[in-house]
Amino acid sequence: MFFQNTFSSNTNTLTVEKTLLEFDSNPINKTFDTLFITESNETLNGLSITFHAYGKYIPGKTKVVWACHALTGNSDVFDWWPGLFGENDYFNPKDYFIICANVIGSSYGSTSSDHKDENGNLYLNNFPTVTPRDMARVHEILRTELGIEQIDILIGASLGGQQAVEWSIEQPSVFKQLILVATNARHSAYGIAYNETQRQAIYNDPTYGKGSIDDAKDGLKVARAIAMISYRSYQGYEITQTDEDLNKIDDFKASSYQRYQGQKLANRFNAYSYVTLSKAMDAHNVGRNKESIEAALAQITAKTLVIGIDSDNLFPVSEQIYLKEHIKGAKYIAISSAFGHDGFLVEGPKLKEIIDDFLVNDFRRFSPTTFKR
Repeated sequence: MFFQNTFSSNTNTLTVEKTLLEFDSNPINKTFDTLFITESNETLNGLSITFHAYGKYIPGKTKVVWACHALTGNSDVFDWWPGLFGENDYFNPKDYFIICANVIGSSYGSTSSDHKDENGNLYLNNFPTVTPRDMARVHEILRTELGIEQIDILIGASLGGQQAVEWSIEQPSVFKQLILVATNARHSAYGIAYNETQRQAIYNDPTYGKGSIDDAKDGLKVARAIAMISYRSYQGYEITQTDEDLNKIDDFKASSYQRYQGQKLANRFNAYSYVTLSKAMDAHNVGRNKESIEAALAQITAKTLVIGIDSDNLFPVSEQIYLKEHIKGAKYIAISSAFGHDGFLVEGPKLKEIIDDFLVNDFRRFSPTTFKR
């Protein structure tokens, strides 16, 4: 059991009836009076889950799309995945009931380092170790509480894809279709090394662990700058960050870009959540406490599309091919992109075309090769 006792909830801007869920565009927070036991056998005494939902849910009539967000994302999927999600985009509230929940450990409302423990102290660097499986189990608590019986489409990229694959293994009968983008079945040693290097930058900030949620901002800036190198590709930096001035010897465009990205994240995120979520990504392994990774993936019954990005060094296409080979009947295609792992955010039009063909035409127009349009 990953939770004990019955739970109660408080709602904000939420209409709940026997046959209807209808939301506005504001974030909603639900609290659960429950003991949540993590995979690491640590406990959270109570859960707070922040989520966004768009449109109207009528059981048996409305198609439900559940999106899982990536490392520093939030529950407002319309904000961070434009081109794919939005009022006038592919997944829109006119055609779908759309939901995205902020993961535990994040800094956007759900139970995290900026919440208080049972002693009334901020968790900060004492927040329990969590995994994508824990995150999926919290999503399941929210789904059950909202009374959503079936999810037509579950989609996630990167850490979001890790949550999606774990959830579809644990609750296979809930999902009809599964879309996994730039993700894997087990996080690689290469990815773990990148994440640990980022955490070392945070740990070595002298303000880390000093008692404020704003600790280690300088370390977080460096961590994000390191991360950007793993998110983008050589070609992507060449295209967007090469200086036109051939006589320049200092203050390069690429240098400014790294500083900008570090500051941008530090303005909206905290170092403790960054540590928590990067460690969660490292812990991703669908085979943990199961017969094998292959046996775990074999439990997925949803019709599955796996999308890779050919320039992704952090989640290379070999990892998506592995998913395709071990999820029964899965379809696979790679997007040709200069933008590395971040291609899942940048290549919206390509994603839309591939996903539309998968959902509408049963993937008739694409063979499992590389999509270059």
